[in-house]
Amino acid sequence: MNATSLNVTDCPEVKVPVPLFFIIGVVSLVENLLVVIAVISNRNLHSPMYCFICSLAAFNTMASLTKSWENMMILLADVGKLQKTGLSATRLDDLMDSLLCMSFMGSIFSFMAIAVDRYITIFHALRYHNIITMRRTAAILALIWTVCGVSALLMIRFFESFFIMICFVVFFMVSLSIICFLYVYMFMLARIHAQKIASLPSGVPRCSRRQRRWGSSMRGVLTLTVLFGTFLVCWAPFFLHLIIIMVCPFNPYCECYRSLFQLHVVLLMSHALIDPAIYAFRCAELRRTFRKMLLC
Repeated sequence: MNATSLNVTDCPEVKVPVPLFFIIGVVSLVENLLVVIAVISNRNLHSPMYCFICSLAAFNTMASLTKSWENMMILLADVGKLQKTGLSATRLDDLMDSLLCMSFMGSIFSFMAIAVDRYITIFHALRYHNIITMRRTAAILALIWTVCGVSALLMIRFFESFFIMICFVVFFMVSLSIICFLYVYMFMLARIHAQKIASLPSGVPRCSRRQRRWGSSMRGVLTLTVLFGTFLVCWAPFFLHLIIIMVCPFNPYCECYRSLFQLHVVLLMSHALIDPAIYAFRCAELRRTFRKMLLC
């Protein structure tokens, strides 16, 4: 008997229909695959920032594919075509959990890489192509995927350990703090830089070019800020669920929040559904690429 079954609460568990999970997973899978294909096929998108965005979309694709696969297994088990118990079922469940964990960590690391890339683009523009080369970008992406894969396997293998659960939550909090610090710092410097540009004579051609370049860079930062805010809204309830499990496993009031777990999973899956829409809405080059792909 697990801990939650010992709790007494007036809050029944909120159930979400399995077909809803399946629909969200399939739609988000198609969307993120379109982003990956668009970045690979369009040479104008072969830049470090779009490589990191492509990596983020690939991690979202992995999450969507895994959840769709899991929901398919649940549907087959419900109609009696698949057993929910046994060693093979346990291993399959651990594999899917590892892939989901890997996609989460990959999303965090991708956001951190994009934030650093935007910082260098704006405040070290003259040295950007010497600092962020495509070779270094490939090395960073290889490191991210390797670290995420190994960490996910270890976390799922030892997730019953209280220490591993704490590490998972701490990683989430520290990563969010680093990314938030970078964005706040960028916007503070952007405000100072904008004031300096505004104080220059408006008729200077160089000033006009600098303003256009600065405006383009800040629009990119705003897009990534929206992406990060969406990630935070979609993933925070799930991590609050983990924190509540650690802090008050026998409290009936905490059990009321845990009864919303399936809604938290819907939010978690919706993140992969919303991201491509933000790309398409904010990036004209991606919109053109999507239009060419969909209209052949």
